Amino acid sequence: MKYIIIPSIIAQSQTELERRIRKITPLKPELVQLDVMDGEFVKHTSLEFDFKIPKSFKLEGHLMLLDPHGWFMKYHAKISSVIVHYESNAHVHDMIKLAKKYRKKVGLAVNPETNVENIAQYLGFIDKVLVMSVHPGKYGASFLPQVLSKIKHLRNLAPKLDIEVDGGITPETLRLCKEAGANQFIVGSFLQNAKDVKRAWKELKKALI
Repeated sequence: MKYIIIPSIIAQSQTELERRIRKITPLKPELVQLDVMDGEFVKHTSLEFDFKIPKSFKLEGHLMLLDPHGWFMKYHAKISSVIVHYESNAHVHDMIKLAKKYRKKVGLAVNPETNVENIAQYLGFIDKVLVMSVHPGKYGASFLPQVLSKIKHLRNLAPKLDIEVDGGITPETLRLCKEAGANQFIVGSFLQNAKDVKRAWKELKKALI
């Protein structure tokens, strides 16, 4: 099982986006997640503009949108993988087919209150599941420990599937999620708010050992 730490980015303007990118560039992350929000599926908005990102970054789109189809058709060339929410208005099978048509990896995200049994039928067709460990929509929310049992159950259902966790990830919560069965860890505010981002990155890496 491969373990990776994935910085996430939210931005309401190209200027903010560039500032957040500069923050994580020295880390040379393997993958960066873009948090896309429409102000409807979640309260806040992010990346609702024609953003520009250096081609050196490999990007994953986490679509916290009521209608992920429209965003995907407009911006799919900029990303290598896409994650849609089970709770959105998307027809899951159609989004999986669409992503594969454009040769993108595809994942399903589930909110804290969603039972993983609800997505069991899709596990054989997707590349990953994103377990939200906060209620989605902003940086800095507190980690919800009840999701640990959900991660364990999901790992039992899909022993080889990539399981991402997103929300409130610090070295301490990363370690708990890894023990529960997760192997990909989305980190937003812990890195973006760090005074010494390289030191924060090292602390996260150490928690993987």
